Amino acid sequence: MSTVQHDGIGESPGSGAGEPPESPRPLRIVLADDERMVRTALRAILGAEGDMEVVGEAATGAEAVPLVRELRPDIVLMDVRMPEIDGIRATEQLLAGMSEPPRIIVVTTFENDAYVYDALRAGASGFLLKRSGAEDLVQAVRLVARSDSLLFPAAVRALAARHAGERAADDAVRALRARLSERERAVLRLMTGGLTNAEIADRLGVGPATVKTHVAGVLAKLGVRDRTQAVIAAYECGFVRPG
Repeated sequence: MSTVQHDGIGESPGSGAGEPPESPRPLRIVLADDERMVRTALRAILGAEGDMEVVGEAATGAEAVPLVRELRPDIVLMDVRMPEIDGIRATEQLLAGMSEPPRIIVVTTFENDAYVYDALRAGASGFLLKRSGAEDLVQAVRLVARSDSLLFPAAVRALAARHAGERAADDAVRALRARLSERERAVLRLMTGGLTNAEIADRLGVGPATVKTHVAGVLAKLGVRDRTQAVIAAYECGFVRPG
């Protein structure tokens, strides 16, 4: 029996004359985890937030992929290890098969798991430990949705430093430097340090809008979707060295 679950969401009524403006739409979230108790706990925590709405659940990656394509949520909490299709393959399929894919947070038991690094390389925007508290979970979802800084930057850097290995080659570093302007290289270094757009703007003495433009340029030239993949690319090509 399929464990796919989604909640029917009706169309919002249009605003008539004299009606107050509509509140911002809640973040729509899909949960993918093979443990029912985990899904229940996540739903309870996130559903209690006024700006979040759990719209569907899946128990396997094979169930999650079509469900996410149907519901088109903003965020997916994806267990990294699931039967049939694991969270890594499911992440790859979603990012490859959707024109506007959701942001994916992989959920894991072990912070230093090589599976987590593979999921980040596949395109996940961050990871969250299953033992994380309710406050950390809520903040993680909001931060990834906002996408102006890294989720748990120290942990992402540690993973990249540990798993990037010696794949970097001098020609790869030169190619990266050639693609990026001097200011974009400076922005990338600060991004790898986990700084937000506002902090980068303050550090460089420019406006936040200018930083946003530079960040977009970095992502486009590296051919990556978000800051997490930019950090991984920076480590794997040797632009940033561990230590």
